[in-house]
Amino acid sequence: MRFFSLVLLFACSIFALDIKVANATVSNGKTALLEFKKESSISYKNIVVDKQRYEIFNNPLDSKKFYVLIPINYYEKPSDKKVEIFYTQDNELKSKTIFFDIKDANYEKETLSVDSSKVILSENDRKRASKEYAEAMEIYNKKTEHSYISSEFIVPLNSKITSDFGKARVYNGSLKGYHGGTDFRASDGTPLMASNSGKIVLAKDRFYSGGSVVIDHGHGIYSCYFHMSKLDVKEGDMIRRGEPIGLSGSSGRVTGPHLHFGIRVAAQQVDPLQFIELINKNLLKGIK
Repeated sequence: MRFFSLVLLFACSIFALDIKVANATVSNGKTALLEFKKESSISYKNIVVDKQRYEIFNNPLDSKKFYVLIPINYYEKPSDKKVEIFYTQDNELKSKTIFFDIKDANYEKETLSVDSSKVILSENDRKRASKEYAEAMEIYNKKTEHSYISSEFIVPLNSKITSDFGKARVYNGSLKGYHGGTDFRASDGTPLMASNSGKIVLAKDRFYSGGSVVIDHGHGIYSCYFHMSKLDVKEGDMIRRGEPIGLSGSSGRVTGPHLHFGIRVAAQQVDPLQFIELINKNLLKGIK
């Protein structure tokens, strides 16, 4: 990492770029953050990682800065990940390359027993689940240019974590992927709060996730609340951080009542607790 730091400082001194790398070492399934200070002669364009372009946004709480969030895919292998920063300086297009050190998060495996109808699907259930997945991905792939964020993120309830993000999931003896969020202990009917301000873009019952709410926070950031027993919001509603969205439950594919809480960044599932810690300590530092 000393080499990375020297390269970054040397490059910045040449090109007069003021870049802050919040976490140059990051594990699969986590989020990386870059911040850029506004400079009169420089206009930042975008970031490219593995041919995927990530938009650079205005910091929602600091008019003198830009930022970009880079989700690291859950299946990413340990590597030195190339990150290209494109910008113009004095009307000339330029680029700068830095590297992230991708580590293996070494996620654990957990075995769950659920209703067989949620594992071995009928034709109608397969069609329903497929339609709902496509609907959700269409939402997650949209990037609202306006940010609704006005304060730090919070967790939707204060409770014990019963299942961490990233665990390989084995349902009824069959490997079905990984846990894309964090589960909180919550008996049926526990009030749930919005993690931050935003717009309700999904509020309905779904096959796998049951009673589901998704909030668009802007800039490609979404928070997700699954397996709810009651929804107190509807699509199109505006909501503020800490306001109630409904009650926890045991709907969808579950072993019992709880809240599944997730975060999507640029359409990818990321560790929600790492995301909250990262963005609160850096982008939203000191804003309550």
